[in-house]
Amino acid sequence: MDEMIQKALQELEGQLAEHEVIRAYQEIAAKVQEHEGLQALIEEIKTAQKEAVNFAHYGKPELESFALQRADELTARFDQHPLVIRYRERLLEANDLLQHITRLIEAEVNKGLEGE
Repeated sequence: MDEMIQKALQELEGQLAEHEVIRAYQEIAAKVQEHEGLQALIEEIKTAQKEAVNFAHYGKPELESFALQRADELTARFDQHPLVIRYRERLLEANDLLQHITRLIEAEVNKGLEGE
């Protein structure tokens, strides 16, 4: 890759890392990762989903239904947790920023290509 492009990418990466939207996202993502209650809930959801698959495999529809219902209840609790809600809000903001930057870069590249 061209050295100038590589340098520009590194500069952009550094600027993004310092942007308040990205920093807010990274902070809330770390809080979610460190939250023991949320991590335990994630493990419970995975366990209930695995149980549902196993019950389906062994032809036990009532137990499968119960396990799926449990997984749904746990997922709803997870989705309604204030940290998860804030995480998703910050994720959308970060994604919007990155898409905006991508569109700007794409427009500049296209202008450059049309000028050639």
